[in-house]
Amino acid sequence: MSEVSLSQVEEALKGYQDPYLNTDLFTAGAVKNIDIADGQVKVDLFLSYPSEYLKNGICQMLQVAIENIEEVENAEVNLEWAVESHKAHENLPNIANVKNIIAVASGKGGVGKSTTSVNLALALAADGARVGILDADIYGPSLGMMLGVEEGTRPETEQEKFFKPVIAQGVQSMSMAYLVTDKTPMVWRGPMVSGALQQLITQTLWDDLDYLVIDMPPGTGDIQLTLSQKIPVSASVVVTTPQDIALLDAKKGIEMFNKVNIPVLGVVENMSMHICSNCGHAEHIFGEGGADKIAEEFGTELLGSLPLSKYIREQSDAGKPVMVDDPDSEVAMLYRHTARTMAAKLSQLSAAVVPDIQISDD
Repeated sequence: MSEVSLSQVEEALKGYQDPYLNTDLFTAGAVKNIDIADGQVKVDLFLSYPSEYLKNGICQMLQVAIENIEEVENAEVNLEWAVESHKAHENLPNIANVKNIIAVASGKGGVGKSTTSVNLALALAADGARVGILDADIYGPSLGMMLGVEEGTRPETEQEKFFKPVIAQGVQSMSMAYLVTDKTPMVWRGPMVSGALQQLITQTLWDDLDYLVIDMPPGTGDIQLTLSQKIPVSASVVVTTPQDIALLDAKKGIEMFNKVNIPVLGVVENMSMHICSNCGHAEHIFGEGGADKIAEEFGTELLGSLPLSKYIREQSDAGKPVMVDDPDSEVAMLYRHTARTMAAKLSQLSAAVVPDIQISDD
């Protein structure tokens, strides 16, 4: 039997295009090691976005592709992943124990931004990442209710100075809702709100987070500016719905992040279509294709489209997000896909060193 050639193995690996990095594994720098000896092939891969849910399938697929080479007797493919740290402004100090901060924003209210933030955070956690979520809407915090946190829950404190995040549905969380009652209106001026936000972020003892997802209040005001100027945000995501007025405000949100030099990973289109629960008819009641046009206009991309669903609303109101209550549902898979696309795009922004390829051909 003739020897297995390196080029044959490389060709088999190049046949796989990572659906989230949109490139082959070599171009992505994901091939860490290839060993070939006596018809035995071993490949080690490394991805820089959460891949726990995917890795067995990827390894099996590539193992079959390599073993289809006539000279190969056996193939072993191993995949490891880790999240690298990235921030937009290097001159800002890091938040302790937080690798990446992703701001989820919208130009206007009512587009489902908080529901999207919660489910994206839970989707990242479901793929193996360590995730925290911060409710930056000081005036109308809703995170506790969406995560099913019991009313009256208060965070533990340490040294009378720091908060310990509230663990809910497997993620670390912090919200003004944990510090006041739902009947206490926050009648504060802008500087007070900005100061409270900084304290919530910097005085919470986050525990070794890959991602801190910040659910921003709607608009482009004080809190957004504070976040961009004082906090080392890695990147942002803009949530919109397809109707023209929401798209107009989404453009303003993208422009805001561009002006403060925070990368926009993409746009999430919420309520993109309604599917009738009786007959299954799909209808774009708020319009169609608007988020695609915005993404193209601003040089970003559509990260995902989510349906207008009574089920999503009911689960959020009940404190059982769809990613927790029905993680294998079609809607949950849409959130998973959107979160992976977001994480992969962030990993491509990072200037982290990619592992060198080491090849031995014995």
